[in-house]
Amino acid sequence: MPSDAVLYQAAALCLTYPDDDLFARLPLLREAAPQLRTFTDHAAVTPRRELAGHYARVFDERNRHSLHLSRWQDGDTRRRGTSLARFEDLYRRHGLECGEELPDFLPAVLEFTARTGDTSLLTEHRAGLEQLRTRLTAYGTPYAAVLDAVCATLPTGRT
Repeated sequence: MPSDAVLYQAAALCLTYPDDDLFARLPLLREAAPQLRTFTDHAAVTPRRELAGHYARVFDERNRHSLHLSRWQDGDTRRRGTSLARFEDLYRRHGLECGEELPDFLPAVLEFTARTGDTSLLTEHRAGLEQLRTRLTAYGTPYAAVLDAVCATLPTGRT
């Protein structure tokens, strides 16, 4: 398991819709993953309804901030189906199921990475992650800090 497993798991929680579970875990997330304090501190002082509304606005597909990694590489083309099947195949090879979300949903990929130590999906989709990070930063959302922390763990090189 990579040394960044705790960060990946914490980032997965931060990038899901803010529910009671997130708010209950904020103190733990703050201590376990100090790289995410910009976001966790913001979430801790933001009313739940306000944070939920912000999440919905930020990650609305019209804002071009997709948390589905294959969209960054394949868009809405036919190739996306093949990419999604590759995600599912990798999960199954590690004995995991996708759950309710599509397998390319970034929080699912982060949780997969935390549980298995396999960073291949994050590395393969680094260019998309960087685009998302840049757009979230330009949008002015605290969610950008979560992407900053995740991207900082990935090897540099081709993006």
